[in-house]
Amino acid sequence: MGRRRRQDLKNRASICVVAVVCVILAAAWIAGKGFRHAPRAVAAGRLNPELVDGRKAFDEARLLIDLGPRHAGTDGAERAARHIAERLEAAGVKAIIEEFRDSTPRGEATFRNVLGVIPGASDRIVVLLSHYDTKAGISEAFVGANDSGSSTGLLLELARVLRLSEPPARNFIFAFLDGEECLDAYTKNDGLHGSRYLAGRMKVDGRARDVQAVILLDMVGDSDLSVTLPRNSSPALISLVFEAAREEGVREKFSLAPGGILDDHAPFLAAGMPAVNIIDFQYGSAPGKNDYWHTVHDTIDHISHRSLQTVGRVVIRMLNTLIGQPAAPASRGGPP
Repeated sequence: MGRRRRQDLKNRASICVVAVVCVILAAAWIAGKGFRHAPRAVAAGRLNPELVDGRKAFDEARLLIDLGPRHAGTDGAERAARHIAERLEAAGVKAIIEEFRDSTPRGEATFRNVLGVIPGASDRIVVLLSHYDTKAGISEAFVGANDSGSSTGLLLELARVLRLSEPPARNFIFAFLDGEECLDAYTKNDGLHGSRYLAGRMKVDGRARDVQAVILLDMVGDSDLSVTLPRNSSPALISLVFEAAREEGVREKFSLAPGGILDDHAPFLAAGMPAVNIIDFQYGSAPGKNDYWHTVHDTIDHISHRSLQTVGRVVIRMLNTLIGQPAAPASRGGPP
């Protein structure tokens, strides 16, 4: 009887062990299926492009556009700056409004850059840019849905996504720039006020040496997306955009422009920082046209959440490559 009882106890113990193992395996399988359908901010040290939600970016753009005209130096621009700072803080990103004075063809004016900062685990810096002001002198009905509502909305969405990956492998600066639009014609005191101010400060205080990349977003919401990278961008970053677009499966929507474009990336290039301008400069009533640009037709019904999502996910793929690069400074490239 003793030998039979011992054998019975062994059999019961074996059955219990098998049951426990089955429960563990079943739980792991269920958890695995759950995670497979829930995007995560970081997988094996990489950012997940699927976290970029074009509808959220579109909603951010709409909120900005609903504020009305945002001409630099006006109450509308100040309202927009404070709104952007509030949206950054709501996403858990520390926001700073940098107010400064600069000369214009109409005398001195007040400008406000809005900076969102996510500290990282290294000294290297990636700067993401968008201007938020609107072109003056077009019409009181001009709201700049694509120029500059789309890029501002997308940059706020990217700040939300990158905040989820804290602590990130890079220091991220989100710069919402004032005074990109000129009053008459682009000169040293007309247009690019916010970018010249920020690039100059970063050069003086030494941060420019740690900048790995400056990525400018401008006019990225066109329903018929056709990004045309200007040639006055850093060659290595142009290649990086194309490779990221290929990975995202949207390479056909990105091409190289025949020439350069004077835009907010230019002061950063002049200060020795590698920079690229992601811009769709074919914003119009038919492919290849730009007849919505700086007109009352630049309205929210001409921008698309799908385009914002496409560009946002390409940017995340770019950041993954930049994060994976060695610590040596990126090569400076491209004349302004």
